[in-house]
Amino acid sequence: MKFYQGRFKPKNPGKYKGDPTKIIYRSSWELSLMSYFDKNPDVIWWASEEVVIPYISPIDGKRHRYFPDFMMHTKKGKTVMIEVKPSAQTREPQKKSRVTKKYLNEVKTWGINQAKWRNAKAVCDAKGWEFQIITEEHLFGKRV
Repeated sequence: MKFYQGRFKPKNPGKYKGDPTKIIYRSSWELSLMSYFDKNPDVIWWASEEVVIPYISPIDGKRHRYFPDFMMHTKKGKTVMIEVKPSAQTREPQKKSRVTKKYLNEVKTWGINQAKWRNAKAVCDAKGWEFQIITEEHLFGKRV
């Protein structure tokens, strides 16, 4: 994934929940979804990093705050919380014959993501929302 960051200027600022002058994207994948939400007539409103989910990190045992990438609400009455991640970060790391710094980092990332997503799913379940993790496979139909 190439790293892109910038401000998104919506063509339909009235659809954005939050300050439409302060929408930041942190990847080309996020930019692509923002454009989709903004242009899609089935999306009534959307937000970027406007929801806070508390979670306990399995790494340090402390309380942290997780800001899911997006929320959107559709004409069909469905509200969806969305996280955008590379597919590699959505699977448990495979044990290696030799423990490397890279493997330890993957395990740490996996553990933190699991804690975040477990709490996000619990919030969504309590509110009748959906929780989705979107990867390059969803965005592009294949691995990139």
